[in-house]
Amino acid sequence: MTETAGARARARRPGLGRGAVAVGLVLGLSGLLFTVNARSAGTDEARHPQDLRELTQKQAATVQRLSGEVDTLRAEVEALTAEQNALAGRPALTPTAGDLVAGGSVPVSGPGLVISLDDAPVDSRRDDVRPDLLVVHQQDIQAVMNALWAGGAEAMGLMDQRVVSTTGVQCQGNVLRLHGRMYSPPFVITAVGDPEQLRAALAADEDVRTYVRQAGELNLGWDLEERSEVELPAYSGATELGWARVPDDVEVLPGVPAAAPADEDAPTASARPSGPRTTEEGHL
Repeated sequence: MTETAGARARARRPGLGRGAVAVGLVLGLSGLLFTVNARSAGTDEARHPQDLRELTQKQAATVQRLSGEVDTLRAEVEALTAEQNALAGRPALTPTAGDLVAGGSVPVSGPGLVISLDDAPVDSRRDDVRPDLLVVHQQDIQAVMNALWAGGAEAMGLMDQRVVSTTGVQCQGNVLRLHGRMYSPPFVITAVGDPEQLRAALAADEDVRTYVRQAGELNLGWDLEERSEVELPAYSGATELGWARVPDDVEVLPGVPAAAPADEDAPTASARPSGPRTTEEGHL
């Protein structure tokens, strides 16, 4: 009996050994796969952003790439449209140089102003001043842009982008959202036009005067530089209107029929701030 039990035990041992080896092999391969995946993910930061800043940069790069694709497709559409019009015998509409500049489809250079607005430094903030007065607000940027347009600006840029009729200055958190891209202060506005007229328009605007006064009192950033030559790029991206319409009595381009009246309840486009700078509404 003893010999038989020992023989059975010896007979089982080889089977147990093969099972242990198989389990160990599977665990080893699994660990290797996890290690390889972890290293691959760690070296591919573009695919796997680690924080909001990296995610924002990735999305901004995507928007820039897609904007370039939109420009290419738009050029193809315009070429095909011109070809079809020629085959159909329809007269081609040739925009003037002023139309091209106003539409932002061509780069512009000339004398003008460069204006920078910035939040107050953190170490200069006081307990007796509301925090919302120490940052650049949406309506501050709008006020400067509106004043420059009123002063005869021929073209304008905000940050590194061209401002067109469909441009909307929007806030998202504490940054500026412009054409799908995000920007932190300082916010730089560039205008092409007669520098003296542009300066006079800024000085005459009540909202701009309020910001400049508070900039001196609260240490907000305000820098105005006159340059003999500034350059603005052409606009890149889509131009379709989403929440705006052209008023019925306004001619879009000379010789172009006005579109059919839209819904009266649809909001119209406006860049004018809706309230004074001291309100909470619209701040970045």
